[in-house]
This record gives sequence, structure tokens and C-alpha cells, in this order.
Amino acid sequence: MNSPADSPRYFAFISYSHQDELWAQWLHKTLETWRVPNRLVGQPTDAGIIPSRLLPIFRDREELASATDLGRTVNAALAQSKNLIVICSPASAKSRWVNEEVLAFKRLGHAESIFCLIVGGEPNASDLAGREAEECFAPALRFQMGADGQSTGQRTEPIAADAREGKDGKANAKLKLIAGLLDVGFDTLKQREQQRRNRRLAVLSAIAVIVMLVTTTLAIMAMIARGDAERRQKQAEDLVGFMLGDLNDKLGEVHRLDILQAVDDKAMAYFASLPTKDVTDATLAQRVTALEKIGGVRLDQGQIPAGLEAYNAASTLAAELVQRVPGDMMRQAAYADSLKWVGQAYWYRGDLDEALQRFKSASAILQRVFAVRSDDNELAFQLAAARNNVGHVLELRGDFAGALTEYEATRSIYEELGRREPGNSRWKSRLGDAYNNLGKLALQHGQIDQAIGAYRADQRIKAKLAASDPGNHDGQENLLVSNAILGRTLGLCGEIDAATQYTKDAVESARGLMSFDGTNADWQEYYALYSQQLGGLLRQKKRYEDAAIADADAVRVLDVLKNKDETRVDLRQELAQSQLESARLLLSRGEVEAAENLVNAARSAIEALRVKNADSRALILLAAQASTLFGEVAARRHEAGRARDHWLAARDTIGVAASTGEDPNFLAELASALLLLDDINQAKPVIGKLAAMGYRTPDFVALVESRQLAYPDNADVSQRIAEAMK
Repeated sequence: MNSPADSPRYFAFISYSHQDELWAQWLHKTLETWRVPNRLVGQPTDAGIIPSRLLPIFRDREELASATDLGRTVNAALAQSKNLIVICSPASAKSRWVNEEVLAFKRLGHAESIFCLIVGGEPNASDLAGREAEECFAPALRFQMGADGQSTGQRTEPIAADAREGKDGKANAKLKLIAGLLDVGFDTLKQREQQRRNRRLAVLSAIAVIVMLVTTTLAIMAMIARGDAERRQKQAEDLVGFMLGDLNDKLGEVHRLDILQAVDDKAMAYFASLPTKDVTDATLAQRVTALEKIGGVRLDQGQIPAGLEAYNAASTLAAELVQRVPGDMMRQAAYADSLKWVGQAYWYRGDLDEALQRFKSASAILQRVFAVRSDDNELAFQLAAARNNVGHVLELRGDFAGALTEYEATRSIYEELGRREPGNSRWKSRLGDAYNNLGKLALQHGQIDQAIGAYRADQRIKAKLAASDPGNHDGQENLLVSNAILGRTLGLCGEIDAATQYTKDAVESARGLMSFDGTNADWQEYYALYSQQLGGLLRQKKRYEDAAIADADAVRVLDVLKNKDETRVDLRQELAQSQLESARLLLSRGEVEAAENLVNAARSAIEALRVKNADSRALILLAAQASTLFGEVAARRHEAGRARDHWLAARDTIGVAASTGEDPNFLAELASALLLLDDINQAKPVIGKLAAMGYRTPDFVALVESRQLAYPDNADVSQRIAEAMK
């Protein structure tokens, strides 16, 4: 094959839709940093002499001059490119820009040098009735070009690597694409890559072992040779710093968590052997930083007790630094920050009392410091984070008034920071989070329209930030969470179509992030949690097949995550929640026994969790929902007595919690239990409250109307919601 240009300037040109910006950035970096195995360099192939590097790669481009004309810079780059790589997805298939770039490259006579990377959608889905929207190949890729430079209508099959989960996967797709570009066998590259990885692992493992041995030796020598102790201790701690910094990062990149853990364990043992007295302040501060680093790594690995141990050790040393110079405000702030991390570890462990104690202590210290240093923006941020954490625990424990005080203080701080630094996206994002918190409290008080207004304010902020920086994964993650929360709340007031769309957007975004990095547990959790939410909305729209797919994904992913980390209370709770939603779908389809099995599994998990967190409102709601579903299972089996017992249990479980605040979820569960018990007189006042706040889920409306009760739409609330959504 001849090269596309006599002396091509670029090894490849990447064509993509801006919606696939994350993939384009990854591919660009991957190709330009990938080294061709030495044994292949210089070998002749039909694609030319194999180079040592795939450089340079062209990605950036100017705007289209018109609907059919590419910009001058783009045309020049295409003409000077050896290969064209098209990132293929439904967005790419619809992009006139991508299509024109493919046509332009083909008109140069280089159709055989076009390679595709499939990242979403389905190849040739446009041939399948009802699935046209899934097409991932642009028209110029699907059809051959005639001598006149126009499509002949004759089909062609693009050369494609498939990065989708369940296909080639990201790693293999990368190698398959490179193999095509170099015109070498995929197996050849695969073997070379594995050998390279094994060599890298061996080197890193050896470095880790050597560093640990040297550190241990220096520590022992420091204790023996007291006259040289400070110098040797400094050497040891410099090595520990390397272990916890560059070495940790490199081991994490190659997923050698076993060695990473051994490195951190050795560092912890070393710090435990050292005195806290008679050492310099700088040395003590270094230890605090190192121990907090260890705590963070351990929490990332799901080792909550070990993370708590490291954070507690760091907090003790931070307190010692404060005692040495009590009037040093920044030392007090650093100590407060260490308390925050301890509280975070307790939070993950499900110990709310300990978490609240640490968060309140951190907040009190930071408020005193901030009163003196109110112009310090980072200090203001730390205070906002501390008050936000206090609010979360208070909210979870039902102290809504206390939580509102903390959340409003948090919002005020971020509004002030936004005024000080209008262009700082960090403060904008945090302000969105503050609106989210206020939305939650509005919902707790039955103010669904106000909750939607606050959630919509948050979603607008997150959408603007995500659009301004498409390559920022955190921004995309923040937006998908905001979309899901807004969708869930719209579902409460019967706006099912809008709720479904926002939730679907959240699920698709989570799936996109997972395809970029399938090892990220947070993204997997979001995908599962919001798939469950989507399943519930689809079920209420009677789209049972689609709901079954969403439910199955949710249960499958959460079960895997839960088994990886049994200490995560939230994962067990979310799995139980997904199992209950799956049971509702099974009952809708008449599969009573399967539904009962899922409710049994969910109830066992919920009861185990409530042993330690009996006052958790989320668990109380789940327990009541499980009892309601058990009653429905018994009713389907015509066991009226058992059904009544379960519904009585649901009523008694939810009763006290429903009287605290005006949370529509709790009120609806109580009203449902009363209606199922045919206790209409007790149900009517609760139903009246729900109607006044605009609560209208299809499930609840159907149950009310099944008892021949009127349940009119609240036009005023609907109008306010419509205004909030504009």
C-alpha cells in the first residue's frame, strides 16, 4: 500500500464528534506515547517502514466553513496524514464534520488507510428497522466512493477495532488499531505488550522490595546510632516519601495493589516505630502528610479499618503540632482537616456518631480560624466542606433544622467565593452541590416544587461546566448525578417522560465513563444505581422488557461491587434497593416466586444493616417497602392473613419516620400500607398531604384510584414545577 502523501507530516489524523472528546484525548495520548517494540522497528510492510514512534498525531481542528466544506487547516492536515482514524459512535455517525473528513480523505485516494475505533452504538444498525439511531458508522464509511468523488451506494466494510465492553475491549482495541496502522499481526503486538508489561512489573517489584529493605535498615541504624539519628531519619523519610509518592502512583498504574499495600504497610510500621517528641516540626508535618496519603490509598482500596488507622495516626501528630504552637492558626486548620478525614472514614464505616463528632470538631475549629482569616479562600473552602459534612450526618439522622442551618451556611460561603473569583469553576460546582443539598431538605419537607427548583439550579450549573470542559471526567460525573437526582424528583410528581429522559442521560453518561475506564468503582456504582432508577420509571410506563434489562444490570453490578468490599454499607443498601425494584417488576409480570426470593434477599440485608444503624431513615424506608412487597406476594397467593400481617408491619415500621418531616416517599409508603389494609379513614389525611404537594407517581395514583378515591392533579404545583424547569 502506498502512503497517503509523498512525505506525510502526520502519522494519523483523528476524526471524531465533539461528544466523543474523552475518547479522542485518550487515543491521541495513547498513540503518541506508545513505543513500537524494538524488534519491529525498521521492518518493511505494505504500509511502509515501521517507525519507532507513531508521531505526530493530528487531532485539533477549526470550524467548518459551511455544511459541506472543511476548513483550510483541516484539509491541509488530511492531505499530509498517512492514516485517518475515525472514532465511531452514534454521535460520530450523525456528524457532518466527520463524514466530510472521511470523504475528503477518500478523495485523496487513501480509502485503504482509513481505520475505525468503535466506542459506542452498533455497526450497520441503520439497516435494522427501529435501531437506526444506534448506527456508529458515518455514511462515508459505509459506502464506496466513485470516480466522481461521490458515494456509489455500494456497501463497504470499514477496518474497525471495537473498544466496547464485551467486544475487543479498550486495551485490545488499542493494539488492534495499532496493528492495522503498522500492518503487523495483532498477536505479535499482543505478545510484545505482555512481555513489556511483565518486565515493567518485575522492575517495579524489585524497586519496592529494595526500598522497603533500605528503609527498614536506615530506621534500625537511626535508633542504634543516636548521634546520627536525625540525618539517617531524614534519609529514611525521604525514601518513605518516594514510596508513598512516585512508587505508589506507578504501582497503581499497573494494578499491583498487593505490592502497593506492602509498601504502605511498611511505611506505617516505620512511622509507628518513631517518637513524636524531640523531632522537628517539619518532620512531624511530613509524617502527617504521608499518613494521610496512606489513609487515602487504603480507602480507595476499600480497606476502611486500615484507612481509619492511618488517618487517626495523622490526626494525633497534627494535634501534637498544634500543642507546640497553640496560637498558629494554620496548624489549627491543618488539624481540623485531619479530623475531617477521620470523620470521613467513620462515615464510610457507617459509624455516624463518631463521624458527626469529628465533623463538628473540625467545623468549630475552622470557624474560629476563619473569623481571623476571612480573606483566605482555601480556608473558606475547608470550612464549607466541614459544615457540609455536618449537614449530611444531621440530615441522615432526621435533624432537618440543623441540617438546613449547615447547608445554608455552606451555600453562602460558595456564593461569596463565586463573587471573589467569578471564573473559578470549582466554586461554581460547589455552589451547585449546595443547591442540591437544599433540594434534599425541601423534599424532606414535602416541598416537591421547591426541591425541583433547587435541583434544576444545580443541574444547570453542572451542565454548563461539563459543556465548557468536555474532557473533564469529574465534570461529566457531576452532571450525570445531577441529571439522575432531577429525574428521580420529577418522577415523584408524575412527570414520567421527563424523569425517564434525565435518568436515561445519567445512565448513558455513566456507561460512557465506564467504557473509558471500566475499573472505576464509583462510575460502576452510578451506572447500577441509576439503572435501577430507570428500571422503576420504565416499569411504571409498562415497558417491562426494557425495565428488566435495566434492573438486571443494576443488581449484577452492585452484587459484584458489594462482594469486592463487604465493609461498604452503602453498596449493600443500594443492592437491597435494586432487588426490591426488581421484585416489583416480577410481580407486575406475575412471577411471584422469583419476586419473593428477591424480597427475602433484600430484607435479610436490610435487617443486618439496621442492627447497627436502627435510626437510619433510608433503611427504615427500605424495611417498610420490603414488608409491603411481602404482603403483595402473599396476596397474589390468596393468603389474606399473611398479607395483612406484612402490611401491618410496613405501617408500624414507617409510622414514626413518616411523622418526622413531610418526606413524600415516607408519606406515600404509609398511605400505601393503610390503603392495602383498607384503612381508608386513616389514609385520607395522608393522601391529602401528598395531593397538596403534587405527589403523583403512577404506582401511587393507581393504588388510590383502585380504592375508588379521587386524586386530582394539583394545577398550582404543576405550574410552579413547569416554571422551575424552564
